[in-house]
Amino acid sequence: MVNKIWTIVMVMLLISISGIAQSKKGYKLVWEDNFRGNSLNMNSWSNEVANPGWVNNELQRYTDGKNVSVANGKLFITAKKENNEYTSGRIITKTKKTFTYSLVEIKAKLPHGTGTWPALWMLGQNISEVSWPACGELDIMEHVGKHPNFIHSSIHNSSGYGATPYTGIMEINDPFNTFHIYGMEWTTDYINFMIDGKLVYHYQPEAKNKDNWPFNKPFFLIFNIAIGGDWGGPVVDDTLFPAVMTVDWVKVYQKK
Repeated sequence: MVNKIWTIVMVMLLISISGIAQSKKGYKLVWEDNFRGNSLNMNSWSNEVANPGWVNNELQRYTDGKNVSVANGKLFITAKKENNEYTSGRIITKTKKTFTYSLVEIKAKLPHGTGTWPALWMLGQNISEVSWPACGELDIMEHVGKHPNFIHSSIHNSSGYGATPYTGIMEINDPFNTFHIYGMEWTTDYINFMIDGKLVYHYQPEAKNKDNWPFNKPFFLIFNIAIGGDWGGPVVDDTLFPAVMTVDWVKVYQKK
């Protein structure tokens, strides 16, 4: 009987935790992109152009929209190997759509193959003034192809510089052919990362300061596929290209 009662309590606790992670009670939708039409909405997004090696010793060149397309209500970011180089896309909402304290959800399918490094994430709008990691980084979803099915959600700030001590990992079924919802609830007290409403990582420093909590300022969204690099490499399977990340929608909610 005791074991049965304990089992019931644990199940109720798990349901409660799951319910908290998924609940939008008290939130209102403030922005969304459902990727209608046949091109990226440039009122919300910009293509960020960069050469190989710009960050993390990555191999790709980010193009000015050549690797980004919108069709049938979906966003497609495509990494390619062409003319003896890797190209990819990186889109950002910097200066156009920024948010502070939000519930963010992104419905996406990821590229498959060793050497890919897709990410759905956010950076502090003040990065040009204070640099990284003082600006803060919120990694809603990161995946490296050499570790299939394992999704990483992480915090970067000055208190964790040089490492990734604030991170959670969840193994999920088929992130490549099935859409999953990657989410983050960012409040004045804590930050939760979720996949399909299940908690991946909870971040809540006891005493907040500028080093561990640069998360009281506006942040912008970034969607990209990197190739190789310090984490995604060193091996890249050239037979995987083109590698595509598909995003169905992104929604941002804030407290009423």
